[in-house]
Amino acid sequence: MNLRKTVLLVATLNIIYFGVEFYFGRVYHSVSLLGDSIDFLEDASVNLLIALAIGWSVSRRQKTSYFLAAILLVPGIAFIWNALNQFSNPEVPDGSKMGYIGIGALIVNLSCAFMIAKHRKEEGGLVMAAFYSARNDAMANILIIAAGIFTTFQPSVWPDLIVGIFIFLMNADAAKEIISASRNENKEHRA
Repeated sequence: MNLRKTVLLVATLNIIYFGVEFYFGRVYHSVSLLGDSIDFLEDASVNLLIALAIGWSVSRRQKTSYFLAAILLVPGIAFIWNALNQFSNPEVPDGSKMGYIGIGALIVNLSCAFMIAKHRKEEGGLVMAAFYSARNDAMANILIIAAGIFTTFQPSVWPDLIVGIFIFLMNADAAKEIISASRNENKEHRA
């Protein structure tokens, strides 16, 4: 499958699971599921932008990579908003159900990461954005599952909040890596 078809399929999977995770994040009162659902929406946006940017000049792709790096921080903002709401009106999430939704998210993200991994060296920072995003999301899903298990046996809002903080930090690091990959591509192109 070529890169454009791959990123369009990945975008479709992400938009579908955004709806699933957002709905159940609200139902189960989970800050980490809500934050991760916004991350699925961000991933869908990233992959749609990549599909549009294939074939653009290195300079134009670099500018798009900077924009995509900024998009990676959006879930962190969503997390902060939801965390503040959780502090003002704490509700312990339903841990077991939160874990099941996390397992579904993990399956989607691992599938997307494997599909994109085949194209990691194409289009510089753009494809790196999609790969890092899917990879980070899979790691975050493992933490959501663990928080769900912990919350099932020891009801608390803290595991959910801690996972949300970790999701934010991973996305910040991925944004830095995308900018670095884009700059390296630009230097290689100039040389």
